[in-house]
Amino acid sequence: MFRIAVRHWVTLGAALLALFASLLAVQPTQQAAAADGKPYTNPVKSQKGADPWLEYYNGNYYLVTTSFTGELTMRKSPTLAGLSTAPSVQVWSDSTSSRNWNMWAPEIHFFDGKWYLYYSAGPRGSACCDDQRTHVLESSGSDPMGPYTHKNTFTGSNLNPNGWLIDASVLKHNNKLYLVGSGSAGGSKQSLVIAPLSNPYTLASSTFTVISSPTLSWETQSGEVNEGPEPLYRNGRTFLVYSASACWGPDYKLGQLELTGSDPLLASAWTKKQTPVFQRSDANSVYAPGHNGFFTSPDGTENWIVYHANDAAGDGCDNGRTTRAQKFTWNSDGTPNFGTPVALGATIAGPSGETATTPTAYTIVNRNSGKCLDVNGGGTADGTNILQWTCNGGANQKWRVEDMADDTSRLVNVATGKVADVAECASADGADIRQWSWLNNNCQKFRMVYLGGDYVRIVNAATGKVADVADCSTANGADVRQWTWLNNNCQQWRLVPTTA
Repeated sequence: MFRIAVRHWVTLGAALLALFASLLAVQPTQQAAAADGKPYTNPVKSQKGADPWLEYYNGNYYLVTTSFTGELTMRKSPTLAGLSTAPSVQVWSDSTSSRNWNMWAPEIHFFDGKWYLYYSAGPRGSACCDDQRTHVLESSGSDPMGPYTHKNTFTGSNLNPNGWLIDASVLKHNNKLYLVGSGSAGGSKQSLVIAPLSNPYTLASSTFTVISSPTLSWETQSGEVNEGPEPLYRNGRTFLVYSASACWGPDYKLGQLELTGSDPLLASAWTKKQTPVFQRSDANSVYAPGHNGFFTSPDGTENWIVYHANDAAGDGCDNGRTTRAQKFTWNSDGTPNFGTPVALGATIAGPSGETATTPTAYTIVNRNSGKCLDVNGGGTADGTNILQWTCNGGANQKWRVEDMADDTSRLVNVATGKVADVAECASADGADIRQWSWLNNNCQKFRMVYLGGDYVRIVNAATGKVADVADCSTANGADVRQWTWLNNNCQQWRLVPTTA
């Protein structure tokens, strides 16, 4: 410390003021608040919206949800708002009878340059749902939409009945991986269980440890259940946010564990919060909010939760549940604060850092010719031909790909409001694809099946045949018809986001 004579205080004061002013001049200005993303409203998926998982990766959001069938579909959009109208593209279908039905709770996780898709499924035709097992797929590269191949099935040697395991996710701790899910070990109720992984698709031990059981009153409403564990990390702390009570009741909700010990495989290492962290809001008409995931805004500054919920207390545990998302914050003690579920229809600022335009329609571009699917001349009459033409931005080349809630979509032309239709519902190769008024039959429904590289095949639900440019022509006006799948570029299409 300096000793300064009193007589010098005026001079010193002036000098200090000058120094303070100079320091202020060189201090960086406070960083401006992150810009809000594109406005959106919940739900972000109104069809088959249960058990959602959402990732933001390389400029796009990817959303996958429970299907209850033998297919899994995924939506992709550069904005959260765009997910509500994004095409549902089939990324997995399974013909193996032991695992091709009741596909639940899919999640994607990125390890060592590949995506791993975890989901639960059982055999087609069996009573729901004592035969559910957890499976994992592996992508061929770094595209979240695949293509995927089946890599493994996880079976717990001590899980009842016969290895039953659902709602799996992956926990990372001290550079090790763990599989967390929901099952019953020994005589336990449906509980949260954990086992170590030696890699993303192999259990290091088939013995699972129970780390949470439904013992609190709010975990046992309409049924005694702990399920859907989802890891959440911040500032060196690890949380597991899980769903509690029965999904068919309005009081399904979220609870929270925190890893307070050093070994995730020990039940004693986890501390349960004694009250729920996210639950129904009668004021906002949100019931049974649960089975969530977490994602981060594009600029990395915001934390978001995605979850499903019902809009009536009696809606139950089926495809009526819709996908919703909202930002959350953190309490002063370092724990997450999820707030109250937001009402449907409320306009919300999207995740910060979104810069892309929200798509509302798509052009459909042939891989071979580079030309667009086009309603001839923009004609509005039933039967007007659908062909290919140089892409020109016309409304007759723009399509809404509308989810029909049965793993299919209809293609609605923006200019005419009519849909793509296989003429006379014919099953023959060469049957024309034209536009027609909506009749709600399978000849007007299509599956978008992912092939990789942003391309799909467009498969008619009635005939199983695909949209094909006649004779692989590259000319304007070449007809688009259906044909048996030949796996050539004339049968592959890219869905390019645009605005209506």
